[in-house]
Formats: sequence, structure tokens, C-alpha cells
Amino acid sequence: MDVNIRGKNVGITDRFEQYVESRAEKVAGLLPKAQSLEIRVSRQTDRSPQNGDQVEITLVGPGPVIRAESHGSDKYTAFDIAYGRVLERIRRMKDRLQDRRGRGRVSLGDATANDFGMVDIEPAPLEVLEAVANGSEPAGGDGAEEQYSPVVIRSKEFPAEQLSVEDAVDQMELVGHDFFLFVETESGKPSVVYRRKGWNYGVISLAEV
Repeated sequence: MDVNIRGKNVGITDRFEQYVESRAEKVAGLLPKAQSLEIRVSRQTDRSPQNGDQVEITLVGPGPVIRAESHGSDKYTAFDIAYGRVLERIRRMKDRLQDRRGRGRVSLGDATANDFGMVDIEPAPLEVLEAVANGSEPAGGDGAEEQYSPVVIRSKEFPAEQLSVEDAVDQMELVGHDFFLFVETESGKPSVVYRRKGWNYGVISLAEV
């Protein structure tokens, strides 16, 4: 497995390279077929609300890409936190694959037809969907008015991936996000899975009008 380290506004010393490579051995032991471990270190500017350094780790296949990032007072602290998250996501992936052995996969159509009783995924409650659509707060919120802050909207575009619901959940866990957009394999519908409390997940699909 190749280990590549890049720095932005911060120097990468031999000591840090050795520190990273020594911990990369554990990753290679968990995933012997992994191709590369990409490390990006950046120093936060004085104008940034975050102080210290930021480390982004990307573990490249074969299989889904695993990502994690963290901030710390220095690059060693930030790396250790992100590194721990990568190890946790690797373990989750291996546990899910082991639990899934011998089980058939469930299509989104079959899951919705059975009210998601076949998989550990539940659709979002109707009141939540209506609140999102209307731009209001869902029932049960504390109703406290948040302090005003400028709204920044960032736009990103990714290639559409055709996945089953279970594979989409796996991808979401591996990249450490709270939701994941995809195209459901069986139905061909644009869909999103999202994390609920604990190990529960929800899924929303778009239907043609």
C-alpha cells in the first residue's frame, strides 16, 4: 500500500512521515488489498474559526473509498483523531460484511412494499418531510431562536451511483456522512439514505409526478 502525504501551509518533516507510515501498517493489516493511503495536512489561517492543523485521510480501494478528517492543536493530534475514525470505519465495514454473509439483498421496491420490515431502515416520518418541505421546524423541536449568522451554500456534483439500499448505507458509513445520495438499483429512482438515532437509518426516494 502506497502512503502519500501532502502539506498545505505546513511543512512535512521526516519524523511526521515515519509517524504516519508506522500507523499505516495496521491499516494494511486490516485491508491487505488497499492500494493507497492519502494524507493531506493543512495549517489553519488566522482568519479561520479553527486553530491548529487539519488532517484529511483517504483510503483507496479496492472497494469503497474510506475518508475521515479532523482538527487538532498540531498535525500529530489531528492525524491521530482522523486515523482512529478510519480504523473504526474499517471495523464497521468488516462487521457489516460478515453479518451479511449468506443473506440475500433486498430491493427498495420489496422493502417499501413490506413497510421496511425486511431491513433495518425506516422511512422518514410524514411530519419531518412536511417540515422540510415547508422550511419549518419539525414537531418536538425546542423552538429556540438561533443567533443570526450568514448562510453559505456550497454546491457539489458527483457521478450518479446505482446501488442497493444496504450498499448505500455502507458507503455513507465509510465516508462518515449523515446522508448519502444514490440511484436505487431495482427501481432506478434517485434516493437518499440518512442516519437516525443509534443504528437506525431512513431512506427517501423521488417519485415521478
